[in-house]
Amino acid sequence: MAKTTEELLEQALEKNSELTKQVGSLTDQIQALTEQVVYLTRKLYGSHSEKLVDPNQLSLLEDSSVFTDPEQTGEQSEEAVVTSTQRKAKRRRVETIDVNLPVEETVIERESSVCEHGHQLIKVGKHFVRQVVQHIPGRLYVENIYEATYKCADCEQSDGVSHLYQGQAPQALFPHSEATPSLVTEVLHQKYTLGTPLYRQKLEWARDGLIVSETTMANWVINAAEIVRPVYDLMHEHLLSQRFLQGDETPFQVLREPGKSARSKSYIWVERSIRLADQQVVYYAYGNTRSGKFAQQIYSGYTGVLQCDGYAGYNLLGDSVIRVGCWAHVRRKFYDDAAKVKGKFTRTKPLELLNQMFHSEEQWRLLSPEERLKCRQTDLKPLIDQFWAWCEQAAPAPKSRLGVALTYALNQRQMLNRVLEFGEIDLSNNASERNMKSFVIGRKNWLFATSPKGAEANAIWMTIVETAKANGLDPRTYIERLLHELSQLPTSPTREQAESYLPWNQYLKPSKQEIA
Repeated sequence: MAKTTEELLEQALEKNSELTKQVGSLTDQIQALTEQVVYLTRKLYGSHSEKLVDPNQLSLLEDSSVFTDPEQTGEQSEEAVVTSTQRKAKRRRVETIDVNLPVEETVIERESSVCEHGHQLIKVGKHFVRQVVQHIPGRLYVENIYEATYKCADCEQSDGVSHLYQGQAPQALFPHSEATPSLVTEVLHQKYTLGTPLYRQKLEWARDGLIVSETTMANWVINAAEIVRPVYDLMHEHLLSQRFLQGDETPFQVLREPGKSARSKSYIWVERSIRLADQQVVYYAYGNTRSGKFAQQIYSGYTGVLQCDGYAGYNLLGDSVIRVGCWAHVRRKFYDDAAKVKGKFTRTKPLELLNQMFHSEEQWRLLSPEERLKCRQTDLKPLIDQFWAWCEQAAPAPKSRLGVALTYALNQRQMLNRVLEFGEIDLSNNASERNMKSFVIGRKNWLFATSPKGAEANAIWMTIVETAKANGLDPRTYIERLLHELSQLPTSPTREQAESYLPWNQYLKPSKQEIA
């Protein structure tokens, strides 16, 4: 039966509607893929800083060609060459020398002590030439330790029996090992402060005259971590007693982890004191999972305020922990959205508001918590209200970069707004991210841990190093003191003994290069 004109028209309209929806869907997909290509291109070839680029500045991504001007061949007219007469400002030296460094004088004597006529010269003074800094590489030496033996001749004469006495040598750091606190401290300093992996250190130690395997050094690191573990555990206990904390986590590979393949991911978690805390602790913990159950474990018993990102694993902490969001994570996502077609940065409204928030916070950085809270209520709250008002009326494609940024912000709205309730907490979680970056820099060199014990040792030593820095101590000096003194205790240190080794109870001369 032939279809009527109305039926054919209705079918055509339905098909047209379906095609329209398909075109809209494909258009959104093309836009999302275009943004993704631009974003990845900028990540590969553009600046990695989150500072906004001057809109008048040329970008390498604005054109597909490499050169924006004709290549100079030397055949151009001399009239086209413009010489600037403005002189560049002379750069000042930025080198500084610590006034506490020891100073030695070297006086260069004249080769001949007589003048050209053969007369004896008399020294009348010295002339300053220049000041330089010399470096003496580390020196290894072998120490043979003996215990002096004594006898009492008078007692022997009286009873005819030899009475022998001897000195008491300090305990070895590790039984039947040539390792000393100074040697192991240098291995730890090279790995955790400077990021030099053990396999590179092995070559350097060999050049200095010590042939030692990578396995042996790894055992030193693990065994030494057990010596300082009581201080490590006490740092965590002290940290959980503070009211405000910041936290983050990052993947880490452990090759020989029970029940997991070598390529599976483990994690390093960090929790730290806020910037305004009097006693700073930066605590790292190794976990074989990113599950919220591990978050429950390391935050067990904590009942304060935690600033972290939007990771759902923190949801298992429950109502006993008040979570505060990180505005830097929000800004980062809107900043990524600013990379539009051809790589041009567009100063979008939400990004401008976020920049104003951070600019205002920088002005209040040195204020007391009470003063900063007052400034936030009067000046920051209107900016946050404008930001949410813009988010509520925006309607981007869900899978676009702007849509992803908007979804993240709205999902974190309640936790982000809590910065208006506390003057102690910062606007961002960047402090813990900087501590995590220290671990990531090391991870790029270490690559992985062979065993869970090695991963746990990494967490312990990173805690010792970063906590020492946060309290103004020289990590190398602090580590050597811990190994030297804790290894001499006959049993595991008591709580009172361990507390005396916390960084804020140490009076070690700080190194300016190591202070964070």
